[in-house]
Formats: sequence, C-alpha cells, structure tokens
Amino acid sequence: MTVAADSATGAASLVQSVDWLAIAPPVVAASTALLVLVADLFTSERRKPLLGYGAVAGLVAALALLIPLRDGDRSTFCLTGGTHACGYTADHFALVIQALVLGGALLTALLSIGDTRKLPAGEFWFLLLSSAAGAALLPASRDLATLVVALEVASLPAFALVGIKRGDRRSSEAALKFFLSSVVATAVMLMGVSFVYAATGTMHLTEIAARLDDVPGQFTTLAEAGVVLTLVGFAFKTAAAPFHFWVPDTYVGAPLPIAAYLSVVGKAVGFSGLVLVTVVGFPSYGDLWGPALAVLAALTMTTGNVAALRQTATRARSAVRLLAWSSVGQAGYLLVPIAAAYTDDAQIGSTVAYALMYAVVNLGAFAVAALVARSHPGNRLSDYRGLYATRPLAALALGFFLLCLAGLPPGIIGLFAKVTVFSSAVDAGLGWLAVVMAVNVVIALYYYLQWTAALFRAPGTAPASDAAPAARGHRVPTPLTLAIVLTAVAGITLSGAPQLILRFAAVSLF
Repeated sequence: MTVAADSATGAASLVQSVDWLAIAPPVVAASTALLVLVADLFTSERRKPLLGYGAVAGLVAALALLIPLRDGDRSTFCLTGGTHACGYTADHFALVIQALVLGGALLTALLSIGDTRKLPAGEFWFLLLSSAAGAALLPASRDLATLVVALEVASLPAFALVGIKRGDRRSSEAALKFFLSSVVATAVMLMGVSFVYAATGTMHLTEIAARLDDVPGQFTTLAEAGVVLTLVGFAFKTAAAPFHFWVPDTYVGAPLPIAAYLSVVGKAVGFSGLVLVTVVGFPSYGDLWGPALAVLAALTMTTGNVAALRQTATRARSAVRLLAWSSVGQAGYLLVPIAAAYTDDAQIGSTVAYALMYAVVNLGAFAVAALVARSHPGNRLSDYRGLYATRPLAALALGFFLLCLAGLPPGIIGLFAKVTVFSSAVDAGLGWLAVVMAVNVVIALYYYLQWTAALFRAPGTAPASDAAPAARGHRVPTPLTLAIVLTAVAGITLSGAPQLILRFAAVSLF
C-alpha cells in the first residue's frame, strides 16, 4: 500500500504504507504459530515432536530477518499529513531487544522439545510462538495502543503456558496468581494510558513527549497521575518490588522451560516497555520517574537477594526458587540505568548490555537445571552436590553461569556489566543507589558461591521421593545439550570479548 494524495484538496490520504521487511520478525513468529496449530490437527501422536522442530525453524527464520534491518533506519505505520510520528520503528534499540527475545524463545524451544510429551504439543508451541511474536513487537512499538496490545499478546499466552500441566495443582495455582497480578497491572496501566491521552490528545510517544512539555495548567495533575499509573503497571510486569510477589510461585509451578522464558523474555518485555514510556514518551517528567525508579531499584535488588539467602537446600524445587529470587535481584540492577536515564538517555545502553549478559547466563543456568531435573525431579539445591562427579561438563557450565551472575572471574562479562550499571548510577549523581547496589552484590556472592562450591563437593544422597535413573547413565536429549552448549559458548565468547555488548552502553540506541 502507498500513501495517496487527494488531487482535489491536496490533503494526504489516511491510507498508510507498510514496510513488510521492518515488521517481518514478529510476523514470521506469529505466522509460524498459526502453521504449527493447524499442523497439529493433521499430525499423528508419534510425529508430534516434529512440531517443536518446526517452531525452532520459525524462530531461526525470524532471527535471520533481523540481519537486513541492522541499519536501524526503518519505520512503518506512520501518520500522514505532515507529521513524522510512526507506530512501529525498527531502530537499534528495537533490533537488539528483538534479538534478545527471539533468541530467548529459541533456547526455550530447545529446552522444551524433550519435555512436552506429557503436554498438548500443538497448544504449547502455538502459545510459545504467539508470546514470542508479541515480545518481538513490543520494543518496536512507538504508540501507546500498539505498546499495550503487544504487551498483552506477549503476556496472555504466558498465563496458559504456566498452567499447561493438566492435573497439576501447583501449576494451576501459579497460573492463577500470575494471571490475577497481571490483570491488575494491565488495568492500572490502561488507566494511566487513558489519563496521558486525555492530557495530550495523542497516543504516539514522540508526540506525547512534545505535548507534555506544555500541558495546560488544568491538565497537569491528570498528566502526572497518568505517568505514575503507567509506571506502576510496568513495575508489575518487570517484577519490581513490591510488585514481585507472583514470581517465586509462578516459576516453581510452571514447566521449567517456561520459567526460563519468563525470567528472560518476560523481563525483557517489561523493561523495554518501561524504557519506551519513560525515555521516549515521558522525558519531561524525568524528575518524577527518575527518583521513583531509583527507589524501586534499591528495594527490588535488596528484596530479591535477601530472599535468595533464605532458601533451604533440602526444600523441594529450591533450585528453581533460588533462581526466581535471583531474577528479582537482577531486575533491580536492570532498573538502575533506567533510573539514571532522566539525566541522559544514553544510560539506557547499560540496561541493554546487562540484559544481554543476563539473558545468556540465566538461560544457561535454567538449561542445566532442566538437565538435573531429569534425574532429580525434586530439583533441590542439595541435588547439585557432587554434580561434577557425575556430569563434569554440566557442572563446569553451571559454575561459570553462576559466577557470571555473581560478577566474578572467569565470568568477566558479568563483572563488566555490573561495573557499567554501577557507573551509570554514579554518573547520574545517584551515589546512594550505587552504594546499595554494591552491598547487594556482596550479599549475592554468598548464595552464588555456595551453590557453585556444592557442585564440586562429595556427592550427597538424594531423597527417596526423588528416585530416578542414575545421572551418569541418563540419556540427555540433543536439543537440551545444544541449549547448554550454545549458552556456554556465548558466555565464554562475551567474557573474552565483552565489547560485543558493552558497546551499547556507550551509544544512544534511539
């Protein structure tokens, strides 16, 4: 379609042009979801695993379509009539986050291929791909309507994925808690969006930014309330304290690959949306959201790390619960550069760099947890004791991932990413937040190092309820092995060449 001019009046037509290449990554993911769902109707039970490989192929194709967009100069669904506001922009920020979420979905698919035999395969892959399509759409959204729709397309399938284990009470309770908290978050956010629209008369983020600079006096309170409520809604989505209460039970109740997906892709969705509304939409209210996000960052990292310290090694699923609380603590670190962006939006690059590091190593940790769960269904922290004696390569990989999360050598990329986040707080004059972060890094060292040390101790005795084939002789699915290898290689590569992602911290992505 093309924009046509009205020859009689000279006014621009409302017919918009569509840049199909720009929107190709989310479109391919969504199209693959539909194809898998239809194929499920004609696939015998014996051939259901092929649906998983079809999903992997679709995600690989979506990732490949990011390559021709690497210049970051494409936009579509733009307003006509002399304005340059667009609803979809494939800039560098959007492309990096799309690569993160599609790569995270791909690794989740690899983890899931061997674990979907007891799940409805067609529905599982359809929901995963649909959520990935919404997650890929969100970072490129540049108006509030598209932003909210993309957020819900990413979130709604995730509710079903958490509760997809039929007959599992824990899974159903986790899905319900996740659903209710997200519905409340969406309601609060929609109210905030409506207030912002009432105060500015537009939904496009760039237009909102311009009009918030000169809001009529009678609309000032309305605009401020809209900004605050919108931020509160995204705080739920990012699992920022005190809106994090759904995280541990949801991660424990969900299938392990879905817990990994939520910990990385779910967070990327929330944080990219938060970045867009603050830096692109509400820059003139930086003195309002900057300090608020700084407080949320301090509260979130402290809550997550202190709760992770309290995990008991012999408690069922304590390994997943620790990773859940760890992800809350990591969310606090991710909030720091966003809080600092009220002085300079280039600080957002630090959040992007940290998110890329976190995505690689956290997915790797969940991949090893999925491996251990095959021989120890309880997935207790005590089950990892002596892992090096039975699976030395898996133990070394998990130890490396945990050291990256802790920010210790040889996890160089984790150390550099934390230094970058720390520097963003100092540069923005948030010295007190830098101190809080330093304290939390020390707290996190304890439980990361404790888990790492357990990998190399003498093997413990598994509880009788966890009777399963011996770890040494248990066959590991090839896709699971591939997921561990890919994340380990990526983590080692980034530790050897940290500039591959840290360069984003030195440039403006918008």
